Amino acid sequence: MTRNHAPASLPVALTIAGSDSGGGAGIQADLKTMEAHDVFGTSAITATTAQNTAGVDDINVLPTDHIAAQYDAVVDDFAVGAIKTGMLATADVIETVTDCVADFAGPVVVDPVMVAATGDRLLSEEAEAVYKDLFDHATLVTPNADEAELLTDRTVDSVEAADAAGRDIVGLGADAALVKGGHIDGDSGTAGDSDEVVDTLVIDESATDATHTEQFIHPRIDTDATHGSGCTLSSAIAARLAHEETLTEAVAGGVAFMERAVRYGIDAGSGPGSVHHLVEMRERADREATTAAVERVVARLVEANAETLVPSGGMAVVGATPYAESAAEIVGVDGRLSSTRTGLRHNAGVRSGVGSDLAHQLLAAREAFPELRFAATCRFDDAVEQSLDTLDGTVVRGEGDDPTAAVSNATSEAAERPAAIVDTGGDGRQPGVMLSATTAATLRERLLALHEALITE
Repeated sequence: MTRNHAPASLPVALTIAGSDSGGGAGIQADLKTMEAHDVFGTSAITATTAQNTAGVDDINVLPTDHIAAQYDAVVDDFAVGAIKTGMLATADVIETVTDCVADFAGPVVVDPVMVAATGDRLLSEEAEAVYKDLFDHATLVTPNADEAELLTDRTVDSVEAADAAGRDIVGLGADAALVKGGHIDGDSGTAGDSDEVVDTLVIDESATDATHTEQFIHPRIDTDATHGSGCTLSSAIAARLAHEETLTEAVAGGVAFMERAVRYGIDAGSGPGSVHHLVEMRERADREATTAAVERVVARLVEANAETLVPSGGMAVVGATPYAESAAEIVGVDGRLSSTRTGLRHNAGVRSGVGSDLAHQLLAAREAFPELRFAATCRFDDAVEQSLDTLDGTVVRGEGDDPTAAVSNATSEAAERPAAIVDTGGDGRQPGVMLSATTAATLRERLLALHEALITE
């Protein structure tokens, strides 16, 4: 039987940038990021590079007439909703791209790529001045601190300096500038804490002859694996603009997307590694398998009738995808496991976002040990504490104002990944214990081992 065609209708975005043979930046990063945002990505390649995570070995700039032909081929056929530019390399290429986008009515995000993360120069010095002509057509310019310094001739080493540089770039003709704070190592300007990154968005308010500034603050990720981060952020913003988000919404969403892409980066190549462009797609795709894994743990506990483990308020069991960042992305037993007259039972199924305290405790433990993915609460008394010694892993203890803080304190000081985390309790709060593991099978084995130890004591 012939089936009906059921095509999807997606927004279209265009990237005008160089190719990265290493796959982490450039056109490759742009297209993967656009796909992750449910946008159909098109491209006009400005140059090919011989590069990897360690550096750039060679650059071959394409003829400008061919670059223009690629642009025309795309905009003549597709309803392009947004454009982003990346590596443009030479003055001639910048002038060509400026001419191309001059008549484009939609948003244009300009990532002024000048120097690679490895330190290799990707823009000729004579091209820097010409770059500013492109800003007249830019909805947003996204320089890092080093690029902002080259564009404005001012030192950008603080949030205040980033704001001033952003205003300078807006003064050059751009509608807005996002000065990224990843290269600013000093005072964040908010809490005096360099563990925070502050990205500064300056928006032209021509109607009031003034500028408006917003800050996007997020934790700094302790890694050098940021290859492709600039390309990925600007592509994420362009993709969101193609979905007709406002500029502030697109920037906020792009920054949040980038935080996860950096934290769960890809360990590839001999250099520091690349950001993970498809991390949110992977997170969503892995929830079904994680749900099934939690269901198997629950089924085995019910089969074994492991009532010895159940706290008075019921037993929670949760699982996280490898990339989970919020309680909404944690799957768990809805309604908890409870002892009944017919044995151990749960009132509902397993689903995402059950909102249990255990979800937050697992996320806290993952800050120190991101490989931890599954956890369960158990009753805690002297018998359980003695039986914890039979587990095939370390038992750690922590104090705090609540169970999540206790888990965070215990794991932050742990020398190795724990099998059990004891909340020592506090004012009006009884001690408790959380078993944790990297796999559902390991969690199941630990729970059943603890159950056997308790019934045979």
